[in-house]
Amino acid sequence: MRKFQALARAAKLFAGDSGGNFAILGGITISMLAMAAGFGVNVAQLHNVKSGLSQAVDAAVTSTARDLTTGRIKLEDADVTVRAFLEANSSRLLAPGEKVVLNKVTVDKLVGTVEASAYIDVNVFFPLFGSANKQRVSAKTASLYSDKRIEVAMMLDVTGSMKGQKIKDLKKAATNAVDSFLKGEKTPSGDPRVRMSLVPYANSVNTGTLASSSVFVERSMADRKQAPANTDAKAVSSSTRPDNCATERKGDYQYTDAGPDLSMVNRDFLIDDYSKEYDDTPTCPSAKVVPLTDDSKKLKTEIEAFVADGGTAGHIGIQWAWYTLSENWAGIFQKSERPDKADPEKVAKFAILMTDGEFNLSYADASDGKGAYNASGKTATRAAAKTLCEEMRKKGVEIFSIGFKLDTAAAKQTMKDCASPDGVVKRYFETSNGKELDAAFQTIAQNIERLALTK
Repeated sequence: MRKFQALARAAKLFAGDSGGNFAILGGITISMLAMAAGFGVNVAQLHNVKSGLSQAVDAAVTSTARDLTTGRIKLEDADVTVRAFLEANSSRLLAPGEKVVLNKVTVDKLVGTVEASAYIDVNVFFPLFGSANKQRVSAKTASLYSDKRIEVAMMLDVTGSMKGQKIKDLKKAATNAVDSFLKGEKTPSGDPRVRMSLVPYANSVNTGTLASSSVFVERSMADRKQAPANTDAKAVSSSTRPDNCATERKGDYQYTDAGPDLSMVNRDFLIDDYSKEYDDTPTCPSAKVVPLTDDSKKLKTEIEAFVADGGTAGHIGIQWAWYTLSENWAGIFQKSERPDKADPEKVAKFAILMTDGEFNLSYADASDGKGAYNASGKTATRAAAKTLCEEMRKKGVEIFSIGFKLDTAAAKQTMKDCASPDGVVKRYFETSNGKELDAAFQTIAQNIERLALTK
């Protein structure tokens, strides 16, 4: 009993000495708070380094992929290029004594990716017991590259309704588009990676020097039928070709990209009657078709010379945009202008169709010059445009379309129907001023680059 009483007294005395308890508890609490604060600072430090390193690795890989895509570097240069980009973008992350270590760079030619991983051994601000003074922070990323070639046909409206500010806006937007598509684009072999064709249209399409091997001049109403092949003597026998205008194709090949070796495109006999009927409007625009090229100066010179006049035979413009992309038409072009053979693994083909109004002019369905035109739009013209677009898409051509200040539902629907369906990227654009028109072309240029990488 006495022993228990002694123990009780001792316990009572210990409990009564509160000063010592608070000192011990205070010391423990302060230590724990200090550890927590230090741990928090370390976590924040490592998070910032991780974020910065991820951004630096991503920028290095993305830039390298871009350089591979545009041919600025070769595949064997990828490691050196990633390293240079990484060193240039990561110095701000490093404290004295630290360095970025690039683990490896992997280029997968089969799937077209560049992948890299890197790390930094970070000197933490508050070394804590049980943990090292250095903590490793790692980052890994991959980016797509492509050696796929790109062909872009730009069909542009130079009709009478484009006069004034509209044609100025188009010239600026189209010129900027050429710059965006063609700036420094080369394949690793040094060949052009991107080529563009230009198809201005109004009452018809001016095919320039291509006419002699692709356009059949109808001499009478009896000639208004399927044109002969360009190998047929009577197809090219005319020494009195009045101009280089092309209208609709007729017959079995109307909605196809079959080459002129099977059937030429018609110059409808009624085009002259139409021109006289409507105040001697030009039979075709002064601006000519420019086949595929990477010569930006040539394209921009033609764009700058645009003159707005005439009706809106949009389906004829669509027809020729397709021909400039089709390998079936290679025989009428110079070697450097010839479209590549359709191969989704090696080449991506795109058409950009632009108009400011209703498609209102067609010849194949008319019986006289006056009947070729309808100011409020023609069902036959719209139907032909949609059919051509559908057939073009079936052949693997991606179509983007731009409506510029369109004011009717039918005009908007035609352009929307012509465009490939919206998916990963937007294909149909409605614009109401020059700034929006320019933005649409720039967005399309970006979207085409994205599609060429991902498809």
